[in-house]
Amino acid sequence: MHHILSGLAANPALSSELVDRLISIADEDLATELARRADLSRAQAVALAGRIDASAVHLAYEGRLTAADIDPSIRPDAALALLDQGVERPEWARLLAADPVRERREKLAACPGLPSDVVDTLATDPDVRVVAELALWTTPDVAARLAAHPHAQVRRAVASNEATPPAALAALVTGEGLPAARRCLVCDREETPFLHDPQCPRPDCDLRPGASCDGSHESTVHDIRQAALHNPATPVEALLGFVDHPSMLLRWALAGRPDLPPQACTRLASDPVPGIRADLAENPAIDDHLIRALAHDPDSIVRRGLAHHPRVPLDVLTRLAATTRISGALLPRIAAASVAEVEELAMSPDPAARTLVAQRRDLPTEIRDRLADDPDAKVLKALAPHPGLTDAQLRAMVDRHGVRVLAKVATNPDALPALLEDLVRHEPAVQKVFREVARHRGATAAALLVCLADERARPVAARHPALPPSVVAELLTDADRQVAKAAAANPSLPPAVMLELVCRQ
Repeated sequence: MHHILSGLAANPALSSELVDRLISIADEDLATELARRADLSRAQAVALAGRIDASAVHLAYEGRLTAADIDPSIRPDAALALLDQGVERPEWARLLAADPVRERREKLAACPGLPSDVVDTLATDPDVRVVAELALWTTPDVAARLAAHPHAQVRRAVASNEATPPAALAALVTGEGLPAARRCLVCDREETPFLHDPQCPRPDCDLRPGASCDGSHESTVHDIRQAALHNPATPVEALLGFVDHPSMLLRWALAGRPDLPPQACTRLASDPVPGIRADLAENPAIDDHLIRALAHDPDSIVRRGLAHHPRVPLDVLTRLAATTRISGALLPRIAAASVAEVEELAMSPDPAARTLVAQRRDLPTEIRDRLADDPDAKVLKALAPHPGLTDAQLRAMVDRHGVRVLAKVATNPDALPALLEDLVRHEPAVQKVFREVARHRGATAAALLVCLADERARPVAARHPALPPSVVAELLTDADRQVAKAAAANPSLPPAVMLELVCRQ
């Protein structure tokens, strides 16, 4: 029965009176569903927070609770949620900075706009995890100060903070101008030299696999450099020495930087790791010469990466589409194509080029209609979800290509109810069609009843408001709990049934 009540709690048609009843009996799971309701009143939010502490955090983040509704000594986690959103309550911050629960001080350290005295307190917290969290989110001046912290884990957090001044980031990479770190998480816990076994059997051990320290904190120093390489605020000049570094992870982090100079790009283009070359292939820093060279890379992951480059020439992109399996998502270069380029692609004799442009959802009417008559099924699969296609055009696609385009036609927002009914009865059937029709806003009761026969579409169809109320009520006893929960959340569930379900409790 609990899954039914969870569904009811999410039902948009549930009356305010029944919401009150559910609040009065809510446990944490039910409170989670109730806290998500868009129509929850302030009084109901306060009542729910008073019953279940965990829901107060969600309600605070959603703006349903204000500072006036929260006592930080009673609901510190909800108070932290408001501080995290920038609510100025310095007295709360001072109280929570002394909280005995480390996780709360850690959460506080990530909050914006903390008073300077609270920042100073957190910067000297006895738990290095709290200081590291502060270092990750703090202001430039504090980050620069923490770059010289004696614990390497704090320095790693500073290296990830995009507010850290460039000079401090460069010093973290090179070590120049900073005193040597004295501790790391490894030597805090183990006698050095120590290398953490990747198959460590200790259930309470949280050191990462391969963490090591011989007194130089080498695994954390590596992590500091990797974080700095990923940080766009780190001056690229301080990083160029890593182009040929033995660490694959450091070279990989460098490959995605958009400020790479041409020489570094050229060297990374011959890296033996395909993933590094693939990230480089997407990097806007590479020039046309390197783009064309990478188009002939023997590894398909590199060519797929190049297809996502924002400036890849259309002739290169078309060849890639013809020879490499590229996802069906709209590519950046196609999204940015000019009107003339769209026309050129749509008129191309190459179906790969026409498929690329058919992914756009803002095609001029004449181009969309021309592509709707395309003889190639891949072009029509890409085009079928485009809004504005007529019923005749969608049916013609199905008539010409059947199961190859059926599921994509079912996703078209303008597909008429009669067409959706025909799609779910198509022979041979396509299983994905049932799921697409079950979530389509235009699906009729007749189409949804067919979808209920499909195991994967059944929970989706059970929630559709076009399903007859009597059928929705029957589904409350379905053997599949997900189906029953979806039916309870269906706004077409009769109010009398909702009342009966709540009153059983």
